[in-house]
Amino acid sequence: MKTLKIGDLLARVPIVQGGMGVGISLSGLASAVANAGGVGVISTAGLGVIYNEISKNFNEASIYGLREELRKAREATKGIVGVNIMVALTNFADMVRTSIEEKADIIFSGAGLPLNLPSFLKEGSTTKLAPIVSSARALKVICRRWIGEYGYVPDAVVVEGPKAGGHLGYSNDQISDPAYSLEKIVPEVVSAAREIGEQNGRYIPVIAGGGIYTGEDIHNIMALGADAVQMGTRFVTTEECDASPLFKQSYLDAKQEDIEIIQSPVGMPGRAVHNSFLEKVKQGLKQPKSCPFNCIKTCDVTHSPYCIMLALYNAFKGKLENGYAFAGENAWRCEKILSVKELISSLKAEFDAKVASLEARIAER
Repeated sequence: MKTLKIGDLLARVPIVQGGMGVGISLSGLASAVANAGGVGVISTAGLGVIYNEISKNFNEASIYGLREELRKAREATKGIVGVNIMVALTNFADMVRTSIEEKADIIFSGAGLPLNLPSFLKEGSTTKLAPIVSSARALKVICRRWIGEYGYVPDAVVVEGPKAGGHLGYSNDQISDPAYSLEKIVPEVVSAAREIGEQNGRYIPVIAGGGIYTGEDIHNIMALGADAVQMGTRFVTTEECDASPLFKQSYLDAKQEDIEIIQSPVGMPGRAVHNSFLEKVKQGLKQPKSCPFNCIKTCDVTHSPYCIMLALYNAFKGKLENGYAFAGENAWRCEKILSVKELISSLKAEFDAKVASLEARIAER
């Protein structure tokens, strides 16, 4: 595996751990991945619920929680630690400002186009910026704004395919359409990133994610031009993952048919592990009384079957009767709990085995 270079940041393992909220990837998981040579990522979604005892004000608790998680991660690692901030968050600006003030290594931002992200940087800021996109077109739109208005070239870009877990940047029809597969869109995004980079005297690394499960998968996607991969699902079933053991167990217990596409209250399709809570939602038995947090811009409590923030928080705490686990398409393949170090070692071994296999075939010709 080659190293991943993002500006002056150098990850010796080209794996970015996906930001998973609510609470699934906090300082514990992020620092473990960073220590193993990858890029660890703290999810900012729902920090105001997790740190509710600090303040009943969601925004205040979120800011405190982000500072605390970054501080704990910094105490645990000298590696690369980033944050994931969804554009759809009502406290997007606060989370971005706090991340930059706390010198997070990199901000990954999706669930909408982060068109004004560079505007938050101050003179002397060291935080790198990486949009998350689902197409080359989206990258071009972002770059036109960033470069034209702020003179800022993305430090990296993440392209996420439709096999990812959580909220998906695709319509229900596109999720199963081969034209939108990760294998199809990676070369398109790589081409756009190379062209934009050359025009601006910069190299924009492309990080590809969504359904990547094995070291062989990593090799195959990088062979299409990606500089690194983003992986979320595989890190859930690790010892260091910040989720409840019961959340992790839902992955271990899942069968292939349990991984389903749901319609999230925020207006986007998502991928999750089927359970009794989601069954009750389908039967129309769930209805929120009010919106306790006003956390997602696109969530309308008058039409929502449940509060997604509470549902995801309950799942994080292991209360799956009142919530559910987001998961990638391959979550059902998880068989046991590993340490982050063991997982990355196994991915490296699978990657090397694929390289050796290809070299052996070439030698036979």
